Amino acid sequence: MDILGILSDTLSHIRPSDVLPMKSRKDDLALVTELLEIYDQKYLGSYLNQVSPGQWCRETINRWVKGKASPQLSYYEHEALNRLLPSPPANHQKHDFDFIDLFAGIGGIRRGFELAGGRCVFTSEWEKQAVRTYKANHYSDPNAHSFNDDIRKVTLSDQANASAKKVAQSINQNIPDHEVLLAGFPCQPFSIAGVSKKNALGRAHGFECKTQGTLFFDVAKIIKVKRPLAFVLENVKNLKSHDKGRTFKVITEALDELGYWVADVDVNDRADPKVIDGQHFVPQHRERIVLVGFRRDLMVHEGFTLRDIKKLYPRKKLTLGEILEPDVDEKYVLTPKLWEYLFNYAIKHKAKGNGFGYGLTRPGDITRTLSARYYKDGSEILIDRGFDPTKDLHDPRNMANRPRRLTPRECARLMGYDRPDGGDFRIPVSDTQAYKQFGNSVVVPVFAAVAQLMKPRIKEAIKARKKLQG
Repeated sequence: MDILGILSDTLSHIRPSDVLPMKSRKDDLALVTELLEIYDQKYLGSYLNQVSPGQWCRETINRWVKGKASPQLSYYEHEALNRLLPSPPANHQKHDFDFIDLFAGIGGIRRGFELAGGRCVFTSEWEKQAVRTYKANHYSDPNAHSFNDDIRKVTLSDQANASAKKVAQSINQNIPDHEVLLAGFPCQPFSIAGVSKKNALGRAHGFECKTQGTLFFDVAKIIKVKRPLAFVLENVKNLKSHDKGRTFKVITEALDELGYWVADVDVNDRADPKVIDGQHFVPQHRERIVLVGFRRDLMVHEGFTLRDIKKLYPRKKLTLGEILEPDVDEKYVLTPKLWEYLFNYAIKHKAKGNGFGYGLTRPGDITRTLSARYYKDGSEILIDRGFDPTKDLHDPRNMANRPRRLTPRECARLMGYDRPDGGDFRIPVSDTQAYKQFGNSVVVPVFAAVAQLMKPRIKEAIKARKKLQG
């Protein structure tokens, strides 16, 4: 987070002639409390201390929150803190449709649908660190948006004997009406890595996994009760083949029974349009399955196919070189010991005929898939800094030019959250947490394209619903 950049922008909007409004101490504390859902006390103390040098520190914030002190923010301090909260999207007051964001992560799918003119009215995410990043970047309208941590508290999946009537009442009480449901439901039970790990531990996976695999059914409960006009479900490519295709069959049959048509549902060849590769939008090979559905009774789905997403590919593809920062902290360069380990590990597995090893990338390359384990060694995407394969690994020049990891900011760009030259996306968490979050996220431009493809049908569905309602 660039504190000085935010402060400079803040102070440029404030004039000495501005009238200083009267504010209560409760207003100040409420603002600080809201920000502490995103940033820690040390950060806020340092941030305020740059507005009013010598006046603030972590302990001051701590005593205030605990009721042991009652400082008051100046107008300049209050405005500076307000700038830390995300602003409403440009289309917030004139949105075209409402949507909910389930298993939201850091909001990649939401970001795409806001760009298409949608307004988010409900968010559910249970990972606390991801919520911090989400709240740092996505506006929450106090009159139109609410947060939830565990969706099972809403669908009552944690209550074995909850009746269908009670479930419906809970969903209606907690989730606003909406036109589109978005859900990137947890993929670990279906991913190749997730299945292998659970098999090794002797644990159930897929729908037999009681903690995550059944979360699709929570989505199904919400669809059944709220009857959105359309939905978008995202998961790993391996969802199609998990349990010899039975898992995918259960999902699609459930959606069909709920009265929804699913785009390209019967296509199973290698050119399956439901599987979208992020490399068409960013320089990263990242395949994800995308299920787009429309209510069958509204009759707006005829002719819709995700094959048409090709029409929305950018004319000029972003290159890896364009997202790399010119100057990077030495902490992102691999240590000699780690580089030697990865180098030898790759040689060993290559000799066995395996494809395991590091991915050394250069400015014109398409990277491998960024994973949630990237923080461990960065092996899948290492930025080449001049390694010469014709020389020995321990050649002084080779060791001086050891590869490096991507920085979190570069990850934000690689996932489409930031422009190639930008740093607008706020990263309020540690590097480790940031790597996990980006590795678990989606390529934003992919879902911006999906949203643009769906938008005309969503508008048609809104009109069709009005006719049905008389």
